[in-house]
Amino acid sequence: MSRRLLIGTAWLAAALLLLLPLYVIVAGALSAGWEHCWRAWQEPDTRHALLLTLTVSALTVPVNLLFGLALAWLLTRFEFRGRSLLLTLLDVPFAVSPVIAGLLYLMLYGRESPLGRFFFAIHLPLVFSLAGIVLVTIFVTAPLVARELIPFMQQHGRREEEAALTLGARAGALWRRVTLPTILYPLLSGIALTNARAVGEFGAVSVLSGNIRGLTNTLALHVELLYQDYQTAAAFASALLLLLLALPPLLFKAWCRRRQHQSASR
Repeated sequence: MSRRLLIGTAWLAAALLLLLPLYVIVAGALSAGWEHCWRAWQEPDTRHALLLTLTVSALTVPVNLLFGLALAWLLTRFEFRGRSLLLTLLDVPFAVSPVIAGLLYLMLYGRESPLGRFFFAIHLPLVFSLAGIVLVTIFVTAPLVARELIPFMQQHGRREEEAALTLGARAGALWRRVTLPTILYPLLSGIALTNARAVGEFGAVSVLSGNIRGLTNTLALHVELLYQDYQTAAAFASALLLLLLALPPLLFKAWCRRRQHQSASR
């Protein structure tokens, strides 16, 4: 009885907190008809916001992929002084509010700061620009790949890698034939989560981008501007577009988790 009660409570909470908001987005987007939703997607500002969002995600994911791989490898394969501190610092983007992170980057790279003046002098401004949006999105999403890999790599150990090294495997062959197949599903899961988070980031980007329509306006910021302009149906249409971008990576992440559990149970 208690088991059924807990399962029912979990499904009720999921319906109220997750499924109901998704339904509201879809219903609001289609409230004026599919044709109106399609026209909202064809607006120049919406298309620019979509392109900027995809660009930011495409630049963020590879950086955090390399960063997460290197950090996970370092923290799980080596013992060194400061390892615990480094592992703690990895959680800083989780602990700091995205809005505060955006404000800190604005103060650090703004025109009035020494670093900001330097980057403005070389014509690479890091505020109110694509470079700044990518920079702050990398900060917000930095721990995701590493946090997917570290527990798995700690649990799995390094016996297979040590055996391959004993048999004379080189670094490239070790990575391709032993390490990558072993961590493939956690790695793909981290990539999918990073992509979804980068697509939907709002707080940090809103501070550092300046929220300039048609220039530094990502899709998440575009939804807010439309809603503030009382274009409710268009705002819901853009929110639906954002949902269509973020939901597939999350479904892919769930598939990776299932495949990972199936591989572990064999």
